Amino acid sequence: MTDASVIVLGLGGIGSGAVYWLSRRLGSEVVGIEQFPLGHDRGGSEDHSRIIRLSYHTPDYVELAKRAYAAWDEVERDGGEPVVLRTGGIDLAPPGASIGLDDYRSSMTAAGVPFEELDAAEIMRRWPQWRLPEDVTALYQEQSGIAMASRANAAHRALAVRNGATLLEHAPVESVREVDGEVEVVAGGRAYRAGSLVIAAGAWTNRALAGLGVQFPLEVTLEQVVYLTPRVANAFAPERFPIWIWMDEPSFYGFPIFGEPAVKVAWDRCSVVTTADTRPMDPDPATTAAIRRFVADHLPDADAGVHLAKTCLYTLTPDRDFLVDRVPGTARCWVAVGAGHAFKFTSLLGRILADLAVDGTTAADLTPFAAGRAILRETDPIRSYMV
Repeated sequence: MTDASVIVLGLGGIGSGAVYWLSRRLGSEVVGIEQFPLGHDRGGSEDHSRIIRLSYHTPDYVELAKRAYAAWDEVERDGGEPVVLRTGGIDLAPPGASIGLDDYRSSMTAAGVPFEELDAAEIMRRWPQWRLPEDVTALYQEQSGIAMASRANAAHRALAVRNGATLLEHAPVESVREVDGEVEVVAGGRAYRAGSLVIAAGAWTNRALAGLGVQFPLEVTLEQVVYLTPRVANAFAPERFPIWIWMDEPSFYGFPIFGEPAVKVAWDRCSVVTTADTRPMDPDPATTAAIRRFVADHLPDADAGVHLAKTCLYTLTPDRDFLVDRVPGTARCWVAVGAGHAFKFTSLLGRILADLAVDGTTAADLTPFAAGRAILRETDPIRSYMV
């Protein structure tokens, strides 16, 4: 009855990474299933760019980020095309910032990652695009940059197919169960059997888990990015302008020109709760206006008008740490949730999931991401999304 050694549900960022790394080990014994067209924009994994950085709030995440860069390096060698663009990156904080820089400073120091501390004058000297109060400070890390999201997803999937994997699209999942020592997935009107299952379904995670009798306290939120036409394009070219994060509430982040003839700016909002089925696709004018107000205050030359605005989804755990573990109560099913900041890690998470699905274990310490951690067992957990 077995159709594959491993089935992967969901072929966004994490799922595409999983089918790639699984295909390196199992070749044609891998089946990936996607309910929408491959490369669709209904979830949280597509667009030209995502931030990649070594600057993180705990040493464990910094060490994980080091391994993420190494995983992307392997994908680039295997596929023969770049998927990461290093631009450098700055974390900016006003006095009393809600996030603050201390955790990032100490985490990078503990992990041996070099960085620079900059005051407002130095920031504006290096990047005169900024307009900052004199009491703003920042950390600069030269390895930060852009993970080329849609290009990276496509590379993962193309390489998986080259290795023999079968990828199915337009195949919505109808049921998932363990039966007769295997996993059975009914999708697109057909039943598939495999030795193991990886669920990387993003906003549809709890729906995929329902047949296994498991639900997690996940929250799906609507997010929005805006591409702004700069007044002087060359000033925001990748070689002249870094990625950046404003470490306060509200928290904004942005990119140099990449993928569109425009500067991308977003609000890490995490507050507009929605569902995968009811979310609006059209951008919210009020959110666009809030992003543009921040840009007008701090990056005035970045906004000569809106080029493009679009929405996406976060799927958040209550503590905003990843979920990567065996599905509780199952023998052959694994699940991963990226908590709205995982794209930079998607190839590494795919590699970890491949280890788990094939070997049942991995070298990575997944304790912080365990399915059984206390907050994931609560029915109404206190949520904290500031990281």
